[in-house]
Amino acid sequence: MKKKPENLPRIGLIANFEKPSSRAVVLAAAGLIAASGRALSADTETARMAGLKCGVFAGPAALAAQVDLLLVFGGDGTMLRVVREIDGADTPILGINVGRLGFLTAVSSTNLSQSLGKLWRADFVIESRPLLEATGRCRDKPIRMSALNDIVISHGAVSRLIELDVSVNNNPLTRYRGDGLIVSSATGSTAYSLSAGGPIISPGADVLAITPICAHALSNRPVIISLKSVVRVELVSRETDTIVSADGQLVANLTAGDAVTIRRSRRRVRLLHLGGSSFFETIRQKLRWSGSSV
Repeated sequence: MKKKPENLPRIGLIANFEKPSSRAVVLAAAGLIAASGRALSADTETARMAGLKCGVFAGPAALAAQVDLLLVFGGDGTMLRVVREIDGADTPILGINVGRLGFLTAVSSTNLSQSLGKLWRADFVIESRPLLEATGRCRDKPIRMSALNDIVISHGAVSRLIELDVSVNNNPLTRYRGDGLIVSSATGSTAYSLSAGGPIISPGADVLAITPICAHALSNRPVIISLKSVVRVELVSRETDTIVSADGQLVANLTAGDAVTIRRSRRRVRLLHLGGSSFFETIRQKLRWSGSSV
């Protein structure tokens, strides 16, 4: 991580317009940005929701190309949507939490003025996080998807046991039987993987986690592997509705014999963190561990 000296003259706003509480926070941020003398822009939906008089761009990708920082208002789902839509753009992102439990949106909307003050003083660091990439053929159609948090293979609407053959770097690992499998980045370790019993991993660790979902065998446990590894997952089960998704977005249905290969993507996302914050502080507060000030 490297401290950024520039004063971020152009700020872009993106909000979850389905959250009514976002409007007041966006308007407050817009006022603070204008008072600082910085240029303000927003995507079309955010500008319409908040009634902003500023530069407007069709979507997150177009907005990211024209600003020095994206402020994203919502929860982790909003952050993941923006990461997906900016498609590897170099523009850093700062998440403002107006949802519930959020690890990517670590800045509370109640501390907006203080947080933006740190931005204006360049009291922040920018961290580069790797994306995951999954490729393969599903029902004879090629797929390619990327994710910040995780790639998940799981049963569909009908809750039935599925069987998955997994190998790492062409070495067989095991055949998992259960509700599915999560391959997560260190960033995604606090998402679905955590709820499935996976480990919490510091985002600076260059690893992947393979976490079974409700494994049929009690001996099946999460496995940590190098970020340089290549994971291949093949569906063995027949007559079972099975899907593959990236960061919670349905991508494709699988049939027996279909395989998905998961590896580190060449693309990354840049997340901004304010001075005085840390991953471990966020963990303590969000999970209400001992030592938390909340």
